[in-house]
Amino acid sequence: MSMVYKFNILAALKEKGYNSVRLRSEKVFGESTMQKFRTGEMISVDNIERLCKLLDCQPGDIIEYVPDEK
Repeated sequence: MSMVYKFNILAALKEKGYNSVRLRSEKVFGESTMQKFRTGEMISVDNIERLCKLLDCQPGDIIEYVPDEK
């Protein structure tokens, strides 16, 4: 089972006026979370909630379930 992002998170944040320096300096996301965005790793539910607030969307707009191939 895999969860994947539906779009480039950092690009979407940039469109809303949030660059990586601002996100870290305002303590919105830490460097480890920013790195997870870059590598496609999943983040915590708390961070998904924060991301939904920033992007004005729902969790299902951000991530999707992709079943493993057998």
